[in-house]
Amino acid sequence: MTANRKGGRRAALLLAVVTPLVAEFTLGNPPLRMAWILLLWIPIYGAGTVLVRELVRRAGTGWAGVLLLGAAYGVVEEGLALQALSSPTMYGAAGWAPRILGLNSAYAELQIPYHAVFSAVIPILLTDLVFPSLRDRPYLGRLGLWSAGTVFVLGALLLRVTVVTSIDPGYRAPAAVLAGCAAVVALLTAAGLRLRFPTGVSPTGSTGSTGSTGPAGPVGATGLTEPVGLTESAEPAGRTGLTGPTEPTGLAGPAKPAKPTGLTGPAKPTGPAGPPGLVVAGVFGVVVVFGYLALLFPFGGATRPFFTHGGWVAVPMTAAAVLAVGAGWLLRRWTAGGLWTDGHSLALAAGALVAHTAFGLVSNADTVADRISLAAVGVVMAALLALLGRRVRSSRRFTAR
Repeated sequence: MTANRKGGRRAALLLAVVTPLVAEFTLGNPPLRMAWILLLWIPIYGAGTVLVRELVRRAGTGWAGVLLLGAAYGVVEEGLALQALSSPTMYGAAGWAPRILGLNSAYAELQIPYHAVFSAVIPILLTDLVFPSLRDRPYLGRLGLWSAGTVFVLGALLLRVTVVTSIDPGYRAPAAVLAGCAAVVALLTAAGLRLRFPTGVSPTGSTGSTGSTGPAGPVGATGLTEPVGLTESAEPAGRTGLTGPTEPTGLAGPAKPAKPTGLTGPAKPTGPAGPPGLVVAGVFGVVVVFGYLALLFPFGGATRPFFTHGGWVAVPMTAAAVLAVGAGWLLRRWTAGGLWTDGHSLALAAGALVAHTAFGLVSNADTVADRISLAAVGVVMAALLALLGRRVRSSRRFTAR
């Protein structure tokens, strides 16, 4: 028990440190020369992600819960602490797209999913891979949970009185906006702790309860189970002794095609699609993340996403939403058949992180020195991911996640 508690505390500490590095530092925000700013972000980012993981593990809602609570975290940081979701001046976000209900619409579409993925899912995934024996249990006890929550609140206040007062002094979000953000946080948290989304397979990869049952017997979700009842009925029992003129000569021939030998082939497309190869999963992560960021984040001196103006900004915003929904749909299919492995998860995360840093090079780095330092950060990150990949392969942990 003592060893488990120590391991849990180490894992929680690693998660708290990794989160701001993944979410901010590997994007070039801040640049390497201002890395000390991370000290201001560790309390809200680190404690916030630890809190997300602890709550989700206790509720048992899996990665869907992590995504929903990660989105709630994003609303807390961007809507309540920084108040950038509604600020007319911070980051110039009010000029990216028309404001809706007092909110910076394109900025909200960019930041809330961004935090769900890069401030919650990826840091938690990486930490779980480093500590695989603790992946399905909370890291901390009840006292640790309350401590993480307290540090998270204090971190949000710290962000408010330090970063905001220096880059957006004097702004206070309207009470209606703050109340709306608080309500959204409550709804996302409640959903993340209660909703469960069946995948069709158990964690061990066996067929779950999503298979359909018909008159011929149960058909598994993978579509590979042959309906035994139909197979037996296609060969009528008791007719093997019928010979000569008493046996219907046309019965034996037509009866064989009635056997559902072709059911096993056509049934496969109705089940979950198998996952792609590791390289394809990595490239998928690169394309989706770079595409999503490029559609919503203004480059260089641009004031609007994708260099659009007026109502045309709806085009990249809609494209980004379609890209995100399509990526989620594909991932759900790939992970539903019991063949998705830790190697796939790491390849996908690595692709996302590479795209994330590459995007920072072309959008966030202001000087040649900043670009060189961010490129160096990317090289170190890639090396660490490669080392983790070797560890994952050697551990032989190939489970559906």
